[in-house]
Amino acid sequence: MTDRPLLSVRDLRVTLPVHRGAALHVVRGLSFDVRPGEALALIGESGAGKSMVARAVLGTAPYGATVTGSVRLGERELVGARTRELRAVRGRRVALIPQDALSVLSPMHTVGGQLVRALRSNQRLSRARAHELAVAALDRVGIPDAARRARAYPHEFSGGMRQRAVIAMAMVNEPEVVFADEPTTALDPRNARLVLDLLADLRRDTGAALVLITHDLAVVRGHADRIVVAYAGRHVESGPAGRVLAEPRAPYTAGLVAAVPPEEAPDRRLPAIGGSPPSPSDLPEGCAFAPRCPLADAHCRVAAPDPVATGAFGHLVSCHRWQDVPVPAHTLFSRVAT
Repeated sequence: MTDRPLLSVRDLRVTLPVHRGAALHVVRGLSFDVRPGEALALIGESGAGKSMVARAVLGTAPYGATVTGSVRLGERELVGARTRELRAVRGRRVALIPQDALSVLSPMHTVGGQLVRALRSNQRLSRARAHELAVAALDRVGIPDAARRARAYPHEFSGGMRQRAVIAMAMVNEPEVVFADEPTTALDPRNARLVLDLLADLRRDTGAALVLITHDLAVVRGHADRIVVAYAGRHVESGPAGRVLAEPRAPYTAGLVAAVPPEEAPDRRLPAIGGSPPSPSDLPEGCAFAPRCPLADAHCRVAAPDPVATGAFGHLVSCHRWQDVPVPAHTLFSRVAT
């Protein structure tokens, strides 16, 4: 990895219009960098704005959405870019692996045919050469008998094979940045591990940067170099993965870490974060996590915290009370899940 970011996101904000003049503030000022060959995990509960970040970067935010801030891919600014410019970036330089393979794979076309189309829409290739590369891509992601399977339709693949096919489609044009949006959600534990190992192998082989979007910290362990924790569209904590998971400084991150079953006692009852994330249409004043936070005080409820350095290299936290988070941090949450 180099020190120079491949993808640099600064103060990214995404607002969605709704009826009667109201607005949903889905992403509220997120910033992060991704370097070549790096795996960055973007984590948080549902509604944290994780998937919308990927859509904003790719230029596929919903119709009517307002996207502001800066997204730089190398020297190219993507926010405000024309549709034609974004089409030249999508698939070729930035790709997306969705959580639902069937939402991407057409049931009317063979898997190989869809990879051929992905190749020829981004590169000047003959159909024969594109088919050759498509078969090679399926073979690289572990599809057995790839030449024959390329002639099959998505419904003839198992769930794990479909996810591998989608990974092949995302990687076939050798993009520089790959967003993997909950890539293991629909898979059983064995296939989930295989897919994560596959992504790690492909990242090492191609040098691509990986942004792993997930709500599952168990997925992050061993598969991410750095972590960005988001809540209600804002930054909560970020830094080296080992540091953030071992010594979380934000109460919200501490709650997420505490909810991961330990390997030595997987059946143990776990602490839980009470309450639910706020709606983007009804965000509280101040820190959005304050209504659920055991350390929140009056200042937290009126002033949103900005990222500050904890003293460790690259470890940032957005919390007024981060110095009061105990070690081990999971003791903050005494309520037990049933």
